[in-house]
Amino acid sequence: MERTAGPTTEPTAERTTCCLVGGGPAGMVLGLLLARAGVEVTVLEKHGDFLRDFRGDTVHPSTLTLLDDLGLAERFARLPQRRVTTVRLPLGPDGSLVTVSDISALPGPYNYVAMVPQWDLLDLLADEARQEPSFSLRMGTEATSFLVERGRVTGVRHRTADGRTGELRATLTVACDGRWSLARSRPELRLRRFACPMDAWWFRLPRRAGDPHGLVGGTGDRIVTAMIDRGDYWQCAALIPKGTDAERRAAGLERFMADFSAAVPWLADRAHALRSWDEVKMLDVRLDRLRRWHRPGLLCIGDAAHAMSPVFGIGINLAVEDAVAAARYLVEPLRRGEVGLRDVRRVERRRWPTAALTQALQRVAHARVIAPVLAGRPAVGDTGRAQRMSELLTTAPWLKLVPAYFIGYGARRERPPAQSLR
Repeated sequence: MERTAGPTTEPTAERTTCCLVGGGPAGMVLGLLLARAGVEVTVLEKHGDFLRDFRGDTVHPSTLTLLDDLGLAERFARLPQRRVTTVRLPLGPDGSLVTVSDISALPGPYNYVAMVPQWDLLDLLADEARQEPSFSLRMGTEATSFLVERGRVTGVRHRTADGRTGELRATLTVACDGRWSLARSRPELRLRRFACPMDAWWFRLPRRAGDPHGLVGGTGDRIVTAMIDRGDYWQCAALIPKGTDAERRAAGLERFMADFSAAVPWLADRAHALRSWDEVKMLDVRLDRLRRWHRPGLLCIGDAAHAMSPVFGIGINLAVEDAVAAARYLVEPLRRGEVGLRDVRRVERRRWPTAALTQALQRVAHARVIAPVLAGRPAVGDTGRAQRMSELLTTAPWLKLVPAYFIGYGARRERPPAQSLR
């Protein structure tokens, strides 16, 4: 997946200081931070727009604080959004919902998760970044291979939507293109995969005034559910055993909705609102991590470096924090035009522990909760334990702050470089 470039035989190529492959949250945040610091940045986004449904739409307190630091809080507040502050699970003795995480108890002003269509957030970041003369965003442009000289990545070869090809050379190339990243084909980065027991179905159901608020979970017969309050509708997730998408669809939509309604009985009265399998989108859940996130001239961040499970819903949070840390460590080397292996290695060393810890916790949740339920066995944490947990949360409500902080800020908070602030 690379093209070796010879300095005397290659045609003249375009140049930039930093090439960002992928215009998702990590790429757009990093692009904005670097451009504000005066670094020449080019973002290559293979799609022609940001309009894709059932992407991660969660904007966490850490990202809200970042937007405030960048002077974008007021513009963001004007976007259509729903604020989620609680996570509730059916832990009560009668299956009643118990609040296990209360983000509103964290210090304000950003003590909530904002549910915002991801395209709105990306458009805001892109519009702001375009104000910087050193920023360029190329939509409909896909990186197809790396340019390599003397063992160093020196840029990418790309192709536009109308079939035109070209080369973009860069002092540093950053892979921000998600779990299907071009960089993941490089054997020296050594992708490590972890067992993952489930895939996820995403769909929408109407929400009514008397429904619960926040993020609400549930379990049923070989199904785990999660519902996110989006105001006038629920963004629903149903976790199914890995690789059973075709088999379960063949069993029929009516059978699925019966299973779903049994797991979430308070939604059973609107199961008929889902009319076709076309309304159910499947996410191939992956959990993996590169053993190395870098090589000379190349850095991987976000899902390109560590694909996260939807458990805890903090994948976007981690990707944005990766971008903030990368900007802080790389802005000065990029301004000098000299980015060494030590510089990209510092980013990995900063962010690797957080990614590894989060994935370790996700693997525990997979093994002890999700896999047993999907296999039709009691989860480790039977009814008695669930009741004890419910009683503990009632008598010691401060315990809800631990998962709240983890959801809001992750295991480590990052601050943007001073050069990017206004």
